[in-house]
Amino acid sequence: MLTNAPKTLDPDRTSTAPARTRWPLERVLFALAGTMVLLSALLAATVSPWFLLLTAFVGINQWLYVTVAACPASLLFERVGVARQCRWDG
Repeated sequence: MLTNAPKTLDPDRTSTAPARTRWPLERVLFALAGTMVLLSALLAATVSPWFLLLTAFVGINQWLYVTVAACPASLLFERVGVARQCRWDG
């Protein structure tokens, strides 16, 4: 028996592996926005410059989220169960 085995903080857990945590809404939105901007830049460089409109759409949605605490993607993700990390007082 190992006496130097690492102890877990939660007595109900039997594994010493770190617990999986879900990404908060803000992190998911940031990852989605970054992915869409990179995709639109790639498509604008290889297919058509009109794909830069996708970048503008992403930017508008980010400002919408900052000003009114909601954007279409955040409403969709909240319906699927992604929780917010930051709470808005407004």
